[in-house]
Amino acid sequence: MTELTELTAVRLLDGYRKGEWSPVEATRAALERAEAIQPEVNAFVRLTAEDALTRARESEERWRRGEPQGLLDGVPVTVKDILLLRGAPTLRGSKAVDPAGRWDEDAPSVARLREHGAVFIGKTTTPEYGWKGVTDSPLSGVTRNPYDPSRTAGGSSGGSAAAVALGAGPLSLGTDGGGSVRIPASFCGIFALKPTYGRVPLYPASAFGTLAHVGPMTRDAADAALLMDVIGHPDSRDWSALAPPPGAYTDGLTGGVHGLRVAYSPSLGGQVAVRPEVARAVRRAVERLAELGAYVTETDPDLTEPVEAFHTLWFSGAARVTEHLGPKQRELLDPGLREICTQGARYSALDYLAAVDVRMDLGRRMGRFHDTYDLLVTPTLPITAFEAGVEVPKGSGHRRWTGWTPFTYPFNMTQQPAASVPVGADGDGLPIGLQLVAARHRDDLVLRAAHALYEAGVASAGRLRPAGS
Repeated sequence: MTELTELTAVRLLDGYRKGEWSPVEATRAALERAEAIQPEVNAFVRLTAEDALTRARESEERWRRGEPQGLLDGVPVTVKDILLLRGAPTLRGSKAVDPAGRWDEDAPSVARLREHGAVFIGKTTTPEYGWKGVTDSPLSGVTRNPYDPSRTAGGSSGGSAAAVALGAGPLSLGTDGGGSVRIPASFCGIFALKPTYGRVPLYPASAFGTLAHVGPMTRDAADAALLMDVIGHPDSRDWSALAPPPGAYTDGLTGGVHGLRVAYSPSLGGQVAVRPEVARAVRRAVERLAELGAYVTETDPDLTEPVEAFHTLWFSGAARVTEHLGPKQRELLDPGLREICTQGARYSALDYLAAVDVRMDLGRRMGRFHDTYDLLVTPTLPITAFEAGVEVPKGSGHRRWTGWTPFTYPFNMTQQPAASVPVGADGDGLPIGLQLVAARHRDDLVLRAAHALYEAGVASAGRLRPAGS
C-alpha cells in the first residue's frame, strides 16, 4: 500500500483527483505521524487535530463533487509558531507571550493557504522569537534531528523541517531572517526556499525588519513551487509586499539548467572552513549541473565579512521585540536572547544606519555579480548537524550562531532568493545541503535549478523514519 506520509503534495493531489485516496485519509496519516514523532523529535507546540479533520472532511466532499477549492485542497500543512494561525495561540517560543487572547487573524501566507483549502494540522516549534539558528526554547524545550535525536534539527524553523522530513505533512511555512529555513533544511535533508524579500507578504511586520522572509519548507522543489504559487501574492497588510509574480512558478520548473551561468564558490574565497565531506558532496552536485548543460565557473562573490553589520541589525531587532517586557518577564527569556537584547539596546541610530550602509553596499556588489552569473552555488552550511541543545558546536570557538552559518545570513541582508537542496550525507548519515542563490526577483531560476537536481537524482526527498522506530 502507498504510505501517504511519504508522498509529496503534488502526488497527494494527483491521488485525490484520481480517487486513489482522500484528504481525510491523508490528514489522519499525517496526524498519526505527528503524534508518533513528537516524543522523540519534539517538532510541535500543538496539534489541531479536530479542526484539521473537519477541514479534511469538507475537502473530501469538494473532491467528491469534482470542485476542489484552489491549488492545495486537502493537503496537510504545518505552520511555524511565529506566524498567526486563526484559532490557535502564536506564542513564538516564549513564556513571555500570554496565550490568552482573541487569536482571530491569519498571517497573509496562512490566509492564502486557507483560501486554497489546505488542512492545518499544527504549529511547529521555534526558538524564542526565532532568534537563533537552532531550535530550543524555555517554552517548548529542544527540537531534535530526524536522523539522530542527539543532534539539533537546526533553526529557527527546526520544528517545520523535522515535521516535513518525517512525514507529518508535506508542506510547512517557515520564516528566515538569517538562514532559518535553509539551516534546518540542510540539517534535516529537505528542501527550503527563502524567497526574494516581499514576495511572500508578512504581517505583523517582523521586529527584525526587512531581514525576515517567509518561505516554503517541502520535500522537493516542485512542492515548493506549488506552495509559492499560493502564498507569493501581495496582501494589503504588508506595505513592502511585491506585485504578483509574472506567471506560475510551477510552469517554469522544467526549463533545466542548460545554458545557465553558474558561479561555484566552495568556501567564499577561503574565508570558510568547510568540512571535507560537505565540500565533496556539494562539488559532485555542481559537476552534475555542468553535465546538465550549465556553464560552471569556480569563482567567489565579493562578500566582505558582514557579520558585525548583521549583528547590529539582528540584535537591535531582538531588543525591539522584547522592549515591552517588564523585569519579571525578562527573567523568563532564553539567556542567549536576553544577552543579545542587552547588546542591541546599546546601539545608536547612527550605528544602525552604518549597518544599513554596509547592507546596501553588499546588495550593490551582489547585483553586479549577477550581471555575470545567473546562479551562485555554495554549501548551505560548512558542517552537518551537531549536538542538540546548544547554540554553537562545542569546541568550535564560535560565540554566536552566525559563526557557523557564514553562507546563509548575507543573503538576508541582500534580500535575494536562496534555497537549500539536500545533496548527500556524511559518514554518520547526516544530511548535507547545497545552497542556490539568484538575483532578486529570480526565484524562478532557483526553483528551476533545484528541480533539475531532483530530476537528475542528485537531490532526493528520501524516506525517513524516526530514529529507533
